[in-house]
Amino acid sequence: MDDFKAIEIQDKPVFDRFLKLDPPETSEMTFTNLFMWRHHYRPVWFSKDDCLLVIFQPKRGDPYGLPPVGSGDKHKALDFLSQEIRKLTPEVSIRRVGERFVKKDLDPAKYEREPDRDNSDYVYLTKDLITLSGRKFHRKKNHLNKFIKENVFEYRKLDTELVECFMDMQEAWCQMRECVEKPELLAEDYAIREALTRFGDLNYQGGAIVMNSKVEAFSLGDPLNQDTAVIHIEKANPDIPGLYAAINQRFCENAWAEKTYVNREQDMGVEGLRKAKESYYPHHMVNKYTLTPKT
Repeated sequence: MDDFKAIEIQDKPVFDRFLKLDPPETSEMTFTNLFMWRHHYRPVWFSKDDCLLVIFQPKRGDPYGLPPVGSGDKHKALDFLSQEIRKLTPEVSIRRVGERFVKKDLDPAKYEREPDRDNSDYVYLTKDLITLSGRKFHRKKNHLNKFIKENVFEYRKLDTELVECFMDMQEAWCQMRECVEKPELLAEDYAIREALTRFGDLNYQGGAIVMNSKVEAFSLGDPLNQDTAVIHIEKANPDIPGLYAAINQRFCENAWAEKTYVNREQDMGVEGLRKAKESYYPHHMVNKYTLTPKT
């Protein structure tokens, strides 16, 4: 583990190079995501034989690896990664492993695989999220139209002037949801502040719904690969009906119209979140797995 180092902002060019050579399909593998969540998951990384290796050391639970990324021999990289994780814990696992890796780069004689439904990503056609056309989106479209009809608002792209407003909105949201009492929401709050503090250094885009000169909803997202964007964060004032539908639609329309797909990440097994994500009728799922060595 001596060669592994904590992720820092100056590591971005290295990650960008690996991810360009081997574009990811899972939502975890963007530098923005890894950096903004670094205080929660405490990732460390190392490059070996043209493969990028990442290990998470969360504050709660055992360390685990992410699947190797790059143009090198991923069979060897996976074995090396497993050996390094074994130095930290006897319970070796590689998690958030996408189906493409399982089919192409996994040796089934060496590793067991277990489906991870709670962390599988929901992927939508961008045009569906923008137009909300068709019978299945009838209720969503009505909800959005009602918001547009009843409210005066402006969509604004995130810039340096708006960063502080985003932070104010996040603070207000956290007060409403009592983040201090909920470790998951507190960790998310820290991650959002990390991303906003580094706006300009990271490669994400942001958008907001502004009402009465106040940010009432915002969203942050990243290019994931050539045809897909990933939405990392979406927040809205829960007291304003239709606001979530509005920020979802406007952000996709203004930031990601050129992408074929939008990945809206996982539901983490939360029933309400799963229901909300399924209500937008995903085009497909990026199924994920947990790998464990057989010996």
